[in-house]
Amino acid sequence: MYLRQEGRGIGLANKIRAYVLQDRGRDTVQANVELGFGADERDFAFAACMLKQLGFLKVRLLTNNPQKVRALEENGIEVVQRVAHEFVTKENREYLKTKREKMGHLL
Repeated sequence: MYLRQEGRGIGLANKIRAYVLQDRGRDTVQANVELGFGADERDFAFAACMLKQLGFLKVRLLTNNPQKVRALEENGIEVVQRVAHEFVTKENREYLKTKREKMGHLL
C-alpha cells in the first residue's frame, strides 16, 4: 500500500527545503520544525480507511514507527504484529538515531 505523503506529509518542495537545512547541519526533525511543520505531518487514518475498504481489519505491519501502529489501531485496524526493520549504514546512522531519539522509533 502506498500513501502519497512525500516528506512526511510536508510535500516534495518542502522536503527539498528540509534537505537544504539538513545539508547545513540540522537533523530531519529540526529541519521540519524550522520550516514550520511538525516532525511528521502524515495522516495514517487514510491507510486505515484503505485497509477497511479492502476488507482488512487485522494486519502484520512492517514498521519501526509507533505512530503508525497507534493511528491504525485508533482507526479500527488491529495490528497483530509489528515487524521491525533496520538497515544501518554509515550514511544513515545519524538519521536513524534522530528517528529513535526524537520520534520514538523502535530501533
